[in-house]
Amino acid sequence: MSTSNIPIENTNIKTAPGVELDSAQKTIVGSVLDLFAGRPSLEKLSLWSDEGVFEDPITVARGRKQFEAQWYGLQSAFSEIERLHHQVTSAGNPISMELKTRYVVKGIGKEQTISSIVNIFVDGQGKIQKVEDKWDGKLPESGIANVSLTSPYTWYRYAEGWAFWSWSLAFRRLNAVTVPKIIGVPKNKEEDKQRGN
Repeated sequence: MSTSNIPIENTNIKTAPGVELDSAQKTIVGSVLDLFAGRPSLEKLSLWSDEGVFEDPITVARGRKQFEAQWYGLQSAFSEIERLHHQVTSAGNPISMELKTRYVVKGIGKEQTISSIVNIFVDGQGKIQKVEDKWDGKLPESGIANVSLTSPYTWYRYAEGWAFWSWSLAFRRLNAVTVPKIIGVPKNKEEDKQRGN
């Protein structure tokens, strides 16, 4: 897959000692950094598989319609996005990096800094298959994994774990389905250009 003609803004990729990226990996990482900076484009998103997945603690976006809306939604939700730190820590599959970003919510000015571990999985054709954004290194997991059958509160914790996991999963799926209905994704390069992308 040729990626040399895709305009990537983040080309100064910082890597941990001993970690080296090839040119295709640099393009992939640069495009993902651009996305996290609220700088999506149809060209950058062409690096994704149509069945790609974006997952963070508030959404599980499956397929192009859902993940594109998530990335374009950053422009609508935040007045400022500032990357404070990034460092690629692994050049394998997944490519892993530390990311720290400051966001300011549009309209209310609320500021939030998020530290993440981002994993980028690439398929056999060199397309992005999945991006996991683990805030503080974590994604919501099933509460059942944290339930001990020998605990005196086993059944309470079991039910509590299922309830939390079910609510969390439902919210994340609702977000993935709702955002594409609210956020418009450009249909072509001209519309993308009009948005400043």
